[in-house]
Amino acid sequence: MSVKWGVLGTAGIAKGCTIPGMLLAKDCELYAVAGRNEEKAKRYKEEFGFEKYYVGYENLLNDPDVQAVYVPLPNHLHAEWAIKALKAGKHVLVEKPMAMNAKEAEEMFKAARENNVYLMEAYAYLHNEYIKSLTDDIKSGLIGKVDFIDTAFHTQNYSENVRLYKEQGGGAVYDVGCYCSTLILTILNAASNKGYRDGIVNLMADAYFSDNGVDELAQTMIEFEDGIRATFNVGMNLGVDTNHRYDRLFIHGDKGYIRSDVEYNQSGDVTYKVLSEGKEITRKITVSNNYCLEVSQLTRAIEGKEKPYITEDFSLTNARFLDEVLAKIGY
Repeated sequence: MSVKWGVLGTAGIAKGCTIPGMLLAKDCELYAVAGRNEEKAKRYKEEFGFEKYYVGYENLLNDPDVQAVYVPLPNHLHAEWAIKALKAGKHVLVEKPMAMNAKEAEEMFKAARENNVYLMEAYAYLHNEYIKSLTDDIKSGLIGKVDFIDTAFHTQNYSENVRLYKEQGGGAVYDVGCYCSTLILTILNAASNKGYRDGIVNLMADAYFSDNGVDELAQTMIEFEDGIRATFNVGMNLGVDTNHRYDRLFIHGDKGYIRSDVEYNQSGDVTYKVLSEGKEITRKITVSNNYCLEVSQLTRAIEGKEKPYITEDFSLTNARFLDEVLAKIGY
């Protein structure tokens, strides 16, 4: 059995990341692509080997052979088109952040339940071997009781990009802060094994805003109910149209710490350091293609072999987390 996928849009992340991952995924058939521009949609079909292309998203959703849909549209369109796809009886993988707020995300999952299909948010990095190794080390007690988490993700500014505009859901917190918030939630869950929860006792945040009204640089400090504190720092401030990146992760416990500068969504051989009771360990992890792992996982769920790895509980918890951050910075 293979699942026939449709791609709803011709965004850069689809071309550069997710579609190449789909090509590597077993049981994933690149069946159809839709775009607003016929020339671009046709070019995607020919470049990647889709069986069909459509002009207009509705036309793809009306194709009864499409079983699953990937939605890589700008942030402000995620809820609208994911819900339309779900109501058309399609399983949906929607790019992060899945919605502009928790209320939208709740409506999306409601549509999935009502139409007996799966909805999963696309955090490709959470599927990889690096994250599993990190969380296994935390669960094992190697660094003891976790009491502090710090992470950062800074990328380039853009001379012309949807991320620069508030009406399209732009800004650093939406674009890269969601990586930091989801990683913090993942670590909290590994440290406590209590499941995903809000648990925020206190949250402070501030940001620098562009002339377009989006946050270019944001800093957040959080205290959770079990005493764990966390910080994250994000930005689109490393130049204009460059490929520069800055990523970091530090997890402190009462027996040691984990320190890592591995980029989010990295693949290949990556390392991180663990200090445990005075002894330093270097972990070397071989990471598969994150996007292949993500699509393969949801494909297996559609086939009835497992459930979506990124759960409704996780996504709604994260959406509420981001709502608090965005409210605090005055977005």
